[in-house]
Amino acid sequence: MRGPLAPSALPLRRTAVEEFDALVMDSVVVLERRLTEALGSKFTDLRHIEFAVDEVPPDSQDYDADIVEDRGVPLSKLYPAQPGTVAAAPRIVLYRRPIELRAESKGEAESLVRSVLAEQLASLLNLPPDDLEF
Repeated sequence: MRGPLAPSALPLRRTAVEEFDALVMDSVVVLERRLTEALGSKFTDLRHIEFAVDEVPPDSQDYDADIVEDRGVPLSKLYPAQPGTVAAAPRIVLYRRPIELRAESKGEAESLVRSVLAEQLASLLNLPPDDLEF
């Protein structure tokens, strides 16, 4: 398999972490398109929101309305903007391992990621979640 087209210094395929990161970013693009269709000129873009992926949720976490969870396990957390601090932009963090463990296929993982992102974005933008579901 290795040769001039696939030198040993380069991986043959993306890691699971890279695949999940790409899935999240692709989902953000799709949701941004959906928001543009739903809101038209009232919507600009999602550049003011930070999106991040952590492996697992932190051990101690305040459970509030900003967490999307499944059977008591956090899948995502929304950190609101804190103007005047390092965290000036709102941030949505998805937890990779809990999401992957709930999905039996790549298609299910994609659906779950989009659903979690839609719920968090709806909360952040004060929209009904149904406006973002697809």
